[in-house]
Amino acid sequence: MIDASRFLSDLHHLRSFGAQGAGVIRPAYSPPDIAARDWLAGRMRTAGLKVQFDAMGNLFGLAEGPSLLLGSHSDTQPTGGWLDGALGVIAALEIARAAHEAGGPAISVVSFQDEEGRFGGTTGSAVWTGLMTLAEADAAVDTDGITLADARRALDGRAGPDVDPAPFTGFIELHIEQGPSLDVAGEQIGVVTDIVGYRQTTVTLTGQQNHAGTTPMALRRDTFQGLSAFNTRLNDRLRNVVTPQSVWTIGHVAVAPNASSIVPGQVRFSMQWRDGNKDRLDRMQGVIETTLAEVCAEMGLGLAMEPILGLDPVAMDEGLRARLATAAEAVAPGRWRQMPSGALHDAANVARLMPVAMLFVPSIGGISHAFEEDTTEEDLIVGLKVLARAAGVSA
Repeated sequence: MIDASRFLSDLHHLRSFGAQGAGVIRPAYSPPDIAARDWLAGRMRTAGLKVQFDAMGNLFGLAEGPSLLLGSHSDTQPTGGWLDGALGVIAALEIARAAHEAGGPAISVVSFQDEEGRFGGTTGSAVWTGLMTLAEADAAVDTDGITLADARRALDGRAGPDVDPAPFTGFIELHIEQGPSLDVAGEQIGVVTDIVGYRQTTVTLTGQQNHAGTTPMALRRDTFQGLSAFNTRLNDRLRNVVTPQSVWTIGHVAVAPNASSIVPGQVRFSMQWRDGNKDRLDRMQGVIETTLAEVCAEMGLGLAMEPILGLDPVAMDEGLRARLATAAEAVAPGRWRQMPSGALHDAANVARLMPVAMLFVPSIGGISHAFEEDTTEEDLIVGLKVLARAAGVSA
């Protein structure tokens, strides 16, 4: 039987790796991340699991024979919350431990690496599932100019052979909602129907660096003004394409030379868009590309776009979903719903290999990717119990 106190104790201990105030700073391959993975590996061993790191640093705790895989990720945003990903890993650990103590069923555990995108987003599960090669991942560069290949050296001999996905009968990921729906409705569980798709690229606008006091406005090739014009025009043009659930974000901007008395000669920025419909994602891409080209032509700017990365929307497996729904009604009768995930998760990659499903617990105030991220202990335990029931383990 699962032990809620043991679960909460482990969850709070994982929080200590990279803790800063109420939040956590534990980016992929950082010293706190590696230390957390070593601690998790030890906890997996005491749970009767065989521990294995793969070349990316994905950490598996493997049960013998065919097993259901549970887990999530344990890296965080550069300044992140304490539950994002960590909840799914520790809940999986507790359920695997309880199953081992009871003599079954076979439950394996995973903590994927770099889900939060230091090198692009869900990178560890993308390599494990064959969405990208290790060589392709190694070439990725973070915002400080460090390659993933260099960052992986922090594994320092931990990495072993690839983990064969064949013995896994399916994958279920428990996660905080990261939005307000459950919290506002006073509900405790969301059974995920599908994960939205996303597209992402990095755009570089090149103009002419020049003196801010002597260059007439009409003669400027100001890349920041180009970015501003693009953003304003894009918001207007997407209105006829999107739904209220569609989102798009310019999330990282680097202005060069970034000085108060110089007209910016270059701007580099991320462009990401998400939607539950693949055709709409493609239409949004067309609007983005056309608008960029028009603004650059009008303002005399050079334009370069990196290859577009992303995933198509992914539907959850009906059988696993039904198990979660049955468990949710048993544990939280009348206080759960079926809902899509607007956030990206490792489960979207794992769906390439096996049946997958997800469930959510509420995020207080809908806050995530911030130090203020939190969920009540009652709701954390309810999520654990629903996942355990769905996995066939006594709650």
